[in-house]
Amino acid sequence: MTDFTWLVPLPVVIPLCSAGLTLALYRKPQIQQIITVLALALMVVFSGFMMWAADQGPIVVNVGEWAAPVGINLVGDRLSALMLTVSSSVLLCVLLYSLGQGIADSSKSPVSIYHPTYLVLAAGVSNAFLAGDLFNMYVGFEILLAASYVLLTLGGTFERIRAGAIYVVVALLSSLIFLIALAMIYAATGTVNLAQLGQRLGEIDPNVSIVVQSLLLLAFGIKAAIFPLSSWLPDSYPTAPAPVTAVFAGLLTKVGVYAIIRTQTLLFPDGRLNDVLMWLALATMLVGIMGAVAQNDIKRLMSFTLVSHIGYMIFGIALGSKIGLGAAIFYVAHHITVQTTLFLVVGLIERRGGTTSMAKLGGLAKSAPLLAILFFIPAMNLAGIPPFSGFLGKVGLLEAGVAGGGWLAYVLVIGSVLASLLTLYAIVKAWNKTFWQPSPEPLPDNSLPASMVGPSTVMVVLTLAITVFAGPLYDYANKSASTMSDNSFYINAVLGDQGRGEGESTQLDGPDPVDESTVLEGADTGAVNNDE
Repeated sequence: MTDFTWLVPLPVVIPLCSAGLTLALYRKPQIQQIITVLALALMVVFSGFMMWAADQGPIVVNVGEWAAPVGINLVGDRLSALMLTVSSSVLLCVLLYSLGQGIADSSKSPVSIYHPTYLVLAAGVSNAFLAGDLFNMYVGFEILLAASYVLLTLGGTFERIRAGAIYVVVALLSSLIFLIALAMIYAATGTVNLAQLGQRLGEIDPNVSIVVQSLLLLAFGIKAAIFPLSSWLPDSYPTAPAPVTAVFAGLLTKVGVYAIIRTQTLLFPDGRLNDVLMWLALATMLVGIMGAVAQNDIKRLMSFTLVSHIGYMIFGIALGSKIGLGAAIFYVAHHITVQTTLFLVVGLIERRGGTTSMAKLGGLAKSAPLLAILFFIPAMNLAGIPPFSGFLGKVGLLEAGVAGGGWLAYVLVIGSVLASLLTLYAIVKAWNKTFWQPSPEPLPDNSLPASMVGPSTVMVVLTLAITVFAGPLYDYANKSASTMSDNSFYINAVLGDQGRGEGESTQLDGPDPVDESTVLEGADTGAVNNDE
């Protein structure tokens, strides 16, 4: 079996080293730009390669040759590789958009610190996805949050500083809760290694276990903007520059969702809090979309739809079945691209019309037809109109809900349909007011620079590519869910012989429509790569 362990550290090492290099070259903005683009392009290539390699089995790297559970390990499995591939592609497109915006504004770079900070953000996201222990995941969160503080307040305006202060307070609160949970976990089990925790958490006092699980869900719920922990998001994101808002909306909340998926399936597969998660998913979907319907500003409307659609992902996780988890993973990949695209296009709308207030916009379909197309495609995708990937993801979640049975699952199915209809209503309202109704006053005749339209178009094409290749992507998500539903795959991959025969593997409850032949082909034939 070919050794692909060299792939795993690269999505973290490349942006971190490049960040240091760009910081040293702060007086040479053009070289900064070249280095950043190359670093993110390499991330896309290596992440895509890792996605292919991880399909053969999890790839485990023991940092410093210290084997788990003593040392730090990075794990590239199907889920983390998929998240890395999608997120690195989005990071690259958003960077190109921001460079185009700088060129259009006749500035060489937003500020000298922008590129190093952006690369540190990319490294933090990658580290969180690859972390094989909870403390390293915590470090990944802190890296990306520290970078996001800087990006959110770029420009130093009063609105951005105020929004940044709210964001910092909320982020620090979630980090503190995460740290408390880490301390409790270590005190109860003597480890923070995810694979070893998968063995030991089932053996501790159930009351302690459920307290720890609740703390982790609380910390990750704040980061993922799950209701009622989501009120900070609509006030923080719209004030940032368009590229920053786009990458925040697309990625940062999904890192929280990823952490919930990883811990729920690996550490707490018994699903004791699944009913609580289902109620939270329902509230997140409905409260978020009702907030979107009430908005008269496109940025705030999109921020509320972001909150609402987090509920769909939590719905799939809470079902506790392989089909539900597979649909949730597919929906995460879909939503990262679609939500990022919409915020980039909203940035173009703001540039063309001088505002994002729907009360002041109008008539853009005639004056900027290309902009109308760029908005319409991802907007309909977000609303779940067939045949887009949003429709396929929602159908998968509804099928999982019906297959799960139980009155609460059916309530979630009804709530999902209602939230989808309200999403369509909110999107159509924005579409009508912005592009078709006459503007109440003449809009500025600002041109749309090709350097910004190009990356936005690429993102729209990427959303269409997910629709075209939805079959293979959905199959990949289902295979990922199938292996994650039995935590022995992950445990054996990380711990090797230490993980075999110790403790009992636990499988997710619920119907299993996934063919077992799709389960990690190499798991029983030594297809796990260790650099011991």
